[in-house]
Amino acid sequence: MLLVLYRTYFPNGTQGTLQFNGKTICQTIELPWLENQRCVSCIPEGIYILQKRYSKRFKKHLHIKNVPGRNLILIHPANHAQKELKGCIAPVTKHIGIGQGSSSRKALKKLTDLVFPILDKNIQVELRITSTNLNDKKEVELKNIKL
Repeated sequence: MLLVLYRTYFPNGTQGTLQFNGKTICQTIELPWLENQRCVSCIPEGIYILQKRYSKRFKKHLHIKNVPGRNLILIHPANHAQKELKGCIAPVTKHIGIGQGSSSRKALKKLTDLVFPILDKNIQVELRITSTNLNDKKEVELKNIKL
């Protein structure tokens, strides 16, 4: 199973649309791209393996495996990237601002309802993260250069 996260980068956050077979599952919010710095940046684009995870804090959620230079990157509920995320991805029902969304727990349930039965059958679930526009990331990087 392959999920695709299409990102759009902004200086204060990253917006995304998560799809399966061309159909939108939910929107996402993340921190801005800041060169994969721990706790302040979204993770690099690429293909990752997803794994089921449970914690008292987030309940059922997903672990994104083998992120270069990072550990314990999750897909968990949050409605404000700057206040609630440290590099993870939060599914949201809709975007309400840059790095902000609403009804995250509802969006996560929709995602886990789709993915967990697949994982229960020992079928690998991959997440491909890509930009909606190949120039988006470069434009953000240029804006972050101090003259």
